[in-house]
Amino acid sequence: MHRTVPLRPAGGDPILPLMKPIAMLDLGGELALFRDGIRAGLDAVLDSRQFVLGPKAEELERRVAAYSQCDRGVAVSSGTDALLCCLMAAGVGHGDEVITTPFTFFATAGCIHRVGARPVFVDIESDTFNLDVSQVQAAITPRTKALLPVHLFGQCADVDDIRTIADRRGLAVIEDAAQAIGATHRGRRAGSLGTAGCLSFYPTKNLGGFGDGGMVLTNDVAFADRCVRLRNHGETRRYHHECVGGNFRLDAFQAAVLLVKLDRLEEFTTARQANAARYDKRLTGLSVQTPRVRDYNVSVYHQYSILCDRRDALVEHLRRAEIQCGIYYPVPLHLQECFAYLGHSRGDFPRTEAAAERILSLPVHPLLKPADIDHVAERIAEFCNCR
Repeated sequence: MHRTVPLRPAGGDPILPLMKPIAMLDLGGELALFRDGIRAGLDAVLDSRQFVLGPKAEELERRVAAYSQCDRGVAVSSGTDALLCCLMAAGVGHGDEVITTPFTFFATAGCIHRVGARPVFVDIESDTFNLDVSQVQAAITPRTKALLPVHLFGQCADVDDIRTIADRRGLAVIEDAAQAIGATHRGRRAGSLGTAGCLSFYPTKNLGGFGDGGMVLTNDVAFADRCVRLRNHGETRRYHHECVGGNFRLDAFQAAVLLVKLDRLEEFTTARQANAARYDKRLTGLSVQTPRVRDYNVSVYHQYSILCDRRDALVEHLRRAEIQCGIYYPVPLHLQECFAYLGHSRGDFPRTEAAAERILSLPVHPLLKPADIDHVAERIAEFCNCR
């Protein structure tokens, strides 16, 4: 869609029509699509008077687990709490180590720290931005309890190879699939590849609610049962607790919203993939690196992230054209102040640091029009050709 502004400078030629601002998300557009269904779902929750978990959450668990090719889903209060719950269910605690990536959202390593364990970072692949599996073996020590790969930006890490390493050592594999619902790795969906997987339903996610929410996915019935207890303070029956858990319960209102939006998830994923393919074509030959997807993976493009040597200047150029973009993530976890106790310094994970300095995510949400993608690509080409 275009917003035409019929401007004509005095004595000059007409200025070309201006594009409307292009945002990273269109939550208003989504609300317009889903409003009636969501209101009906919220009314059903109000009538049921079951505002925490309840039938809507149970239905969401069944449907998301089936969609993700898993036997069980455990609805929880956020993607962060899904990670925390999984680490607790895997028995990770004080003195343990968990291997993960320094190039991810803070919650991944933050949850490892919160259970008393030590995050052990391994550098990323420079093209997929996911954990470099070739470096995992060297990072394992007698204290290693779990491996926590992240399916960053909607593409699965090489979990099959990670599982091979983990199985030899008896280690848990917890997938951070917060950005990757529906993504596949060798034909199997994110969340079904390890001991357990963690989803986020934060509003910006591919399946996003109107608040916080998350889910644990697993094919291990005993693991799922532990998570069910842990999300409710370790309760086995009313006021009887076999362990100390947390308050990780999902609100029924969020489950109702997510059930409505789940009906169009596949359609929205296809739109994201089409937008990404259009970017790939339009950005070919420019001095930016477009996303690389392994032949055996299918990405759901939570983000479309490019690399640019003059990233900050490109951000400013796009901003002047009223095009939003995002930097995920500007400060690697090993350089965060709160993790200074781990003893890392700049240069320890060079691929991660290079990505943090050059990465830029472009709008790729499913409500974009082809003309929007073309406009963003044209502005990037304009920038690259003016160097």
